[in-house]
Amino acid sequence: MSARPAASRRTVLRGAALTPVAALGLTACGRTEEGPARLTGPTELGPESEVAENGAKLYRDHNVVVSRSADGTLKAYDTVCTHAGCPVNKLEGTRLICPCHGSEFDATTGKVLREPAVAPLKAMAVEVRNGTLVAKPQT
Repeated sequence: MSARPAASRRTVLRGAALTPVAALGLTACGRTEEGPARLTGPTELGPESEVAENGAKLYRDHNVVVSRSADGTLKAYDTVCTHAGCPVNKLEGTRLICPCHGSEFDATTGKVLREPAVAPLKAMAVEVRNGTLVAKPQT
């Protein structure tokens, strides 16, 4: 029976150095036990005036984006990325950008503009109550 060789000092140190890096990768993908916050019922987002015509506003605290078309129609989408469940945290014009893997979505349609995501964002109901935008999951 041959004895198993002991790990070299270099092998032990390399493993110790890579462990925190691997953990960071999991955190960056937004994978937590609870996951990102999602609306479960009607939620006030802010004044209707915050969303310009032909523009969009990202409500990071609620993971919702609201857009307004030229005719004034409002649309809302859940902004948790459909690729890996990361909360989207960047809006450039009407383009949403996921920080984890670079997926991009159209804030006016929810459609994927850039992979790796392939499924569109989930549409939400949005209305104006006394000048305030209120979003809720669609039923």
